[in-house]
Amino acid sequence: MTVHIAPLPDSPASAPEGGLGALTTDKGNLPLDTVDIRASVTGLAAGIEVVQGFRNPFDVPLEATYIFPLPDRAAVTALRMEAGDRVIEGVLKERGQARQDYDTAIAAGRRAAIAEEDRPDVFTMRVGNILPGERVTIRLSLNQPLPYENGTAALRFPLVVAPRYIPGRPLDDEAAGSGVVPDTDAVPDASRISPPVLLPGFPNPVALSIEVDIDPAGLSLTEIRSALHVVAETSSDERTTVRLQPGERLDRDFILRLAYASGDSGALALTPDESGDEGTFALTVLPSGQSRPRPRDVVLILDRSGSMHGWKMVAARRAAARIVDTLTPDDRFAVLSFDNVVERPRDLDPGLVPGTDRNRFRAVEHLAALDARGGTEMLTPLDQACTLLADSPNDRVLVLITDGQIGNEDQLLARLSPRLRGVRAHTVGIDRAVNAGFLNRLAGDGRCELVESEDRLDEAMESIHHRISAPLVTDLTLRPMTLDVIPETVAPTRHGALFPGVPLTIMGRYRGAPTGTITLTGTSNNAPWERTLTATKAANPTTTAIWARAHLRDLEDRYTIEGDPELEERITTMSLRFGVLCRFTAFVAVDTRTVTQGGTPHQVTQPVELPSGWDARMETEQGLMASIAPAGPLRGTMRSAGFGAAPSAPPAAAQALHRPAAPPNPARAPRSARPAPKPPTPATETTRTLTEALNRLAELQSADHATRQDHLLHTLLPTLEQALHTYEAQGHKLPDLAALITDLHSLQATNETAQLAHLDTLWTRATQILTALTTPRPFWKRPT
Repeated sequence: MTVHIAPLPDSPASAPEGGLGALTTDKGNLPLDTVDIRASVTGLAAGIEVVQGFRNPFDVPLEATYIFPLPDRAAVTALRMEAGDRVIEGVLKERGQARQDYDTAIAAGRRAAIAEEDRPDVFTMRVGNILPGERVTIRLSLNQPLPYENGTAALRFPLVVAPRYIPGRPLDDEAAGSGVVPDTDAVPDASRISPPVLLPGFPNPVALSIEVDIDPAGLSLTEIRSALHVVAETSSDERTTVRLQPGERLDRDFILRLAYASGDSGALALTPDESGDEGTFALTVLPSGQSRPRPRDVVLILDRSGSMHGWKMVAARRAAARIVDTLTPDDRFAVLSFDNVVERPRDLDPGLVPGTDRNRFRAVEHLAALDARGGTEMLTPLDQACTLLADSPNDRVLVLITDGQIGNEDQLLARLSPRLRGVRAHTVGIDRAVNAGFLNRLAGDGRCELVESEDRLDEAMESIHHRISAPLVTDLTLRPMTLDVIPETVAPTRHGALFPGVPLTIMGRYRGAPTGTITLTGTSNNAPWERTLTATKAANPTTTAIWARAHLRDLEDRYTIEGDPELEERITTMSLRFGVLCRFTAFVAVDTRTVTQGGTPHQVTQPVELPSGWDARMETEQGLMASIAPAGPLRGTMRSAGFGAAPSAPPAAAQALHRPAAPPNPARAPRSARPAPKPPTPATETTRTLTEALNRLAELQSADHATRQDHLLHTLLPTLEQALHTYEAQGHKLPDLAALITDLHSLQATNETAQLAHLDTLWTRATQILTALTTPRPFWKRPT
């Protein structure tokens, strides 16, 4: 076995006295002073403990808030708070109830801690009533699967939440969190995912340690590679331990890649529950063979926004050019580059063009001239790509190359998911602190490939090339034979095709004895394909937690699209049953001992590092960051425009639809008991109908004027009238929707010339209003 040690990336030297924008205070240092990560890898899964150490440097009781990342596929299964001789085990509760318990404890003068999920890979920790000079330790337990492809598994642990582009207009209700970017109509929880940022030159505020214990568990481990950090390695018996070099900063992902020799081609492992009545199955198939090339329609989208500055832009251009070079004359393709605007190669038709030498040359020429600029307005190019791929008879492929640093993930997924059905979406994330949660959610059945350096690019693009090519097996169907599989526990969209060298893993729940078989059927090169696997009993307690996290993530994505309150209750119930944190639950630990006189403690939000490879001067010029200066003790400021030039804001109609009466803010409101919010919600069927109407508007965006006019007046208008009636019956007043309906009726009475003049304006208004109505609001931003 060989161990590769990567050199440290370039980083600015620390100045002894700090630097421009360095945070200083007359009350001492930052509260978070240690982060220890201990991972135990067994085969293709890892158990991880994250230990965060908080110290109160003030002379008054402290509440510390820390916005931090975790692996987006990891299941958080436990929390423990330790303070002096006190050890308090956290309890997983419905999120509103957990917040109420935390606030009540803080107001009563007791120590408490609460961990909440805001994105699949962004979490908020609050630790309250830390006494002066006292240390409080928080321990989080996680279980994480290791993605595996072409003989290599990857353990990736993110260490910093990078600044994200926040589109939309600021809301005027109270902030949802303690971050530095205001909530907007497009990202109503922006203040929960935007910690203040330390500028270069600030002395390292956090002692970081990472230790990874690796047990191949019968697999043949041949190589260990550290991508971005210097590590030391020791071996004993069948185990290898990797340790991080001391003194590293929390400014980039920690990535280990483990190379294994080829193993079995298929397995079906069953992990029974303690009761024995049910259990979790994990089916893995590694196909072999070659597929026959088929014509493809490929849309390539390249992010050229301001956050892609430097090596990321160079790598993105190279990656895009590599993909274009793999196309053949039988394929059709389009290339879109975007920031605040969307651009296409000159001299190429606006639609899909054949992959001829000439067309590919023009596309590569366009890519070579791109540089980073502007804001990350991602919805428009993705929407255009869906339109280009709609109703294509060929294999439909979408490739997005970006760092993913946006805050409106839910808005994008709600709008695009119905239109991406039947499209193989692949994402290439280029950054040392990439937004993997969003990119994995968008990819779905496709491949999410993360590129942390230019050295990694060739390997990553080879993997993407395999995924863009024709699949080996299509139309996969899972057929339980003698194993009683619970159908609703298996996500059907996760196993649509098999690709050469790419393992397929399907997880779900079963009833009864841990024995039986499952058969996979499909089509390979126009012939029937079948694989039957016989179950073996496994004693792997992490399997159920990993399945539960993946299933909860699928349900949360469904909720993003549908907004069904019954689905919210189902997610909460499943989270509590299996003890896995999700967006509707939270871990809360409350001490029974009273340590202060109560009231509101001194509040500090922990600043985070500027991600490695980011140019602070460039980002300041782009409008990402203002100088970080005290806004209250240890609070920073950041411009709300995001990575680039300020985006064009939607009209007041969409903004108003997103702005209910301001609820009490659980993070910063006075400490008082607050029941879990149960707001009135429009009928699910109405939401689905409006979502379909929104998708139809996108499909007809490029249609002729007569077709669009007919659709507005004879199809959309009755739909909007029925929706307004439903909303008003539930007590909702939507003047913008009512005004749009009135204007559509007025349009019917005008002549043809006047109708054409107002068509585009009404089309845009309808799109914005429907987007606002069909985007679910986070529960903490709903009316109480």
